[in-house]
Amino acid sequence: MFAHPFVLVALALPLALLVAVWIAPGAPLVVPVDGLSKRRGAGLWGVLIRLAASLPPILLAVAVLLLAGPQQLGEPETRRKLTNIQFALDVSGSMTAQFGDGDRYDAAMAAINAFLDYRSGDAFGLTIFGGHTLHWIRTTTEPSAFRYATDLLGPRRLPPWFSGGTSIGLALEECMDLLVEREEGDRMIILVTDGASADLGGGRAEQLAAELAANEITVYAVRVAPGATQPELLTITGRTGGEVFAAGDPVALETVFARIDTMQVTETEKIAAESMDHFRPYAIAGGAVLTLLALSLFGLRLTPW
Repeated sequence: MFAHPFVLVALALPLALLVAVWIAPGAPLVVPVDGLSKRRGAGLWGVLIRLAASLPPILLAVAVLLLAGPQQLGEPETRRKLTNIQFALDVSGSMTAQFGDGDRYDAAMAAINAFLDYRSGDAFGLTIFGGHTLHWIRTTTEPSAFRYATDLLGPRRLPPWFSGGTSIGLALEECMDLLVEREEGDRMIILVTDGASADLGGGRAEQLAAELAANEITVYAVRVAPGATQPELLTITGRTGGEVFAAGDPVALETVFARIDTMQVTETEKIAAESMDHFRPYAIAGGAVLTLLALSLFGLRLTPW
């Protein structure tokens, strides 16, 4: 396989030279020696001379092959299959409640940052919600922005009109609309909240679950507060292949995220082999021919005696 196969037409020239060396008759050699008659190309010595004369055309043929750009297929590679993970993080006022040594929001952000290390190679995004929703980080394979989000977000840093309320249904719908734009890879939403949502009632949870499942989006919900989980969340996570977790302290919260990582197994996929340059064997052959040609010049020539 060659990158420029049309160059191979030039092989006709070295082929013609080889034909001339081996088929064309040699001219008689006349020397001023009485009784001596020699003919070019006679015997073993003549064969050796013709072999030496064949080396330049062969070297030219190697040069033509190199100019044609020899190619070979590399080995098929395996890469990590991408998972698009959108975090839906509750920033309502109740997330400021005591949770371990800090509050619920700080513990949730710390657990999310630790989760990023588990899923290196995936794409991540962050959506914050209270009474309203904001896509703070759109889904990207460069999750470094998460490291700085803690200092810029949080219920205490957002206006009261934004952090008042817990609109889980709105947040899930907005995350779904964002994830369906991602054509490559699996899709997952990790909801972190401490409350219940009024916008999931009246059949809205069932409708939202159906839409999420149709778009192949798995939803996991993590509750960072005591008490029972809202039944509508069980409906959504169950129909999308996810699960609801309860975390009573920061350690349990980190354990939950580690558990989600094991449930959403990282898959691999084969990448088709790519063409790559394959000059090495041709370069070695050309070097060998050039060496033989140089050695032949030290004495392999036609002489009349």
